[in-house]
Amino acid sequence: MKTKRILHTASVLLSVLILSVAAVTLISCRSSRSSALQQPVDTLFTNREETGSGLIFLFEKGESFNHPLMALWIEDTSGKYLQTLYVSESIAKGVYGHGDKSTGKWLPGPIRRPATLPVWAHSRGIRETDGYYIPTTATSLPDAVTGATPPGDFMIISRLSQNIPPVFDVFFEINQSWDWNEYWTNNKFPDDEDYKTSCQPALVYKARIGQIPSGEQVGLTLIGHSHYSGKDGEVYPDLSTITTAKNITRNAWVKLVR
Repeated sequence: MKTKRILHTASVLLSVLILSVAAVTLISCRSSRSSALQQPVDTLFTNREETGSGLIFLFEKGESFNHPLMALWIEDTSGKYLQTLYVSESIAKGVYGHGDKSTGKWLPGPIRRPATLPVWAHSRGIRETDGYYIPTTATSLPDAVTGATPPGDFMIISRLSQNIPPVFDVFFEINQSWDWNEYWTNNKFPDDEDYKTSCQPALVYKARIGQIPSGEQVGLTLIGHSHYSGKDGEVYPDLSTITTAKNITRNAWVKLVR
């Protein structure tokens, strides 16, 4: 048993090393094309215990980036949810850093904010007892797929499950609270408290992986926005009312390492 544990640990470390080398290559390639991408970037390791292909996600922040919340996940080409690769800790655990002011000071506490990342939440298909699809403190996601939001450019190095199909879609959803604009005003839906914590709705990016040679990086494309208060998991393609939210993300790429 001890030998098996040692071999497993060595395998995990080797996988991390291989992915790290591939990630450095990805950063190097992208840095040559974008002077705004600075090294080093924060690196998050997720799903380390999985044994499928490795996946590297690289994010370059835009000028409107200011502590947004985000989720990275994959679906098959028919739209079936497969696996979460990363989700911001506040959503994954159901606890916000400024969620409790009962003592007169802002302290960590549970809050329900369904408008934050509704496309990811509905994609999972897990409805909680209060009717929302985001996790609660009792059904929080494991540490293996979550972490604090990085303060700038970052990279996620993850592992896929063994049963992931050869062609699949990578989705990235990002939302920044209090980013009002002339269309998404603070009194647009005065009776909708969920909307007021989101303002401009979350934006959704997508890339299809598997139809290209292994190891080639692919840019994610902005495909639409979420429901303004999280009442459904649809992606709305009309982006004509979205302004500064488009500048939270400057660029995002993904790379599959088999």
